[in-house]
Amino acid sequence: MPDPSGEKPDPSVEKPDRQACETRLRKVQAEVDAAAQAAGRSPEEVTLLAISKTKPAALIQIFLDLGVRHFGENRVQEAAEKWPALRVGKQVDLHLVGPLQTNKVRQAIDVFDVIQTLDREKLARALAKHKDADGFPKLYIQVNSGAEPQKSGVLVQDLPEFYALCMELGLTIDGLMSIPPLDEAAGPHFELLAELAAQYGLPNVSMGMSNDFPTAIALGATHVRVGTALFGQRDTP
Repeated sequence: MPDPSGEKPDPSVEKPDRQACETRLRKVQAEVDAAAQAAGRSPEEVTLLAISKTKPAALIQIFLDLGVRHFGENRVQEAAEKWPALRVGKQVDLHLVGPLQTNKVRQAIDVFDVIQTLDREKLARALAKHKDADGFPKLYIQVNSGAEPQKSGVLVQDLPEFYALCMELGLTIDGLMSIPPLDEAAGPHFELLAELAAQYGLPNVSMGMSNDFPTAIALGATHVRVGTALFGQRDTP
């Protein structure tokens, strides 16, 4: 049947391969479960967060159909465009895992269930203005455990003061998130983040990505952020 829009399909755009997606999902979930069990933890303690940034709705829909319900996006505008239609009829947990500009706070509150990148006083104050809004998201503090100048996040030595500020503003902090330096072993950074979360009595620790999530799980991650291992290389299914 011809396309009612009159437009011809673009032969250069391939449809996502559902079988390949299912194979990758099964492999990653099996690795998550095995890492949890090896650490003496229940696999149910670890949430697999599918990082769907830059991925088209058709590809995300396959993972929704396969039962994935926890996703992460990097950009507020991209998520606002993709997710309202994808969420219809489904209970989805959507996390912001990229930087949040203060002028996008109101929109982010409307779009996301969790904001993992609370990283500075100006953003904390902007969020606090909306803390009584319906559906206000859970908040994680992003920690720059490697003290990398080019990377967002609160420095470890500044965390006590920043956490106290969040409390003063009436914000509830539900967890910590970090991205270790690429040129260092991830394990010590994961161990530090888990220790910091325990010090503050925070239930959620978001750490570990496609190349190191088993290590993160062994060291206490409650959320692992997996993109490439699930979706394939960028701009491919």
